[in-house]
Amino acid sequence: MTIFHDALNTLKPNALWVITGDDTYANIDWRDEEQTKPTESEVDAKVAELQATYDALDYSRKRKVEYDQLNQFELISDDSINGTTTHKDAILAIKTKYPKE
Repeated sequence: MTIFHDALNTLKPNALWVITGDDTYANIDWRDEEQTKPTESEVDAKVAELQATYDALDYSRKRKVEYDQLNQFELISDDSINGTTTHKDAILAIKTKYPKE
């Protein structure tokens, strides 16, 4: 799925359509008889909105990659036993590296 497909699905949930070729408005083969095809400007606006939302969450995708590399349960356990803050420090370092902006 692409943002273009997501835009169509958001504008016209459960509509029947097919893309024949690249993700462009001209390549939408609208097959739904119950829902009208959205206009090109509606699709463009929704694509822009969804892209902006996706771009704004880039920091969270980058954080997740680094969070997944941590053995967090072990760090938490070791910190509890040793009275250290290794887990908290690692999380804060990732958040500093990838701020919310």
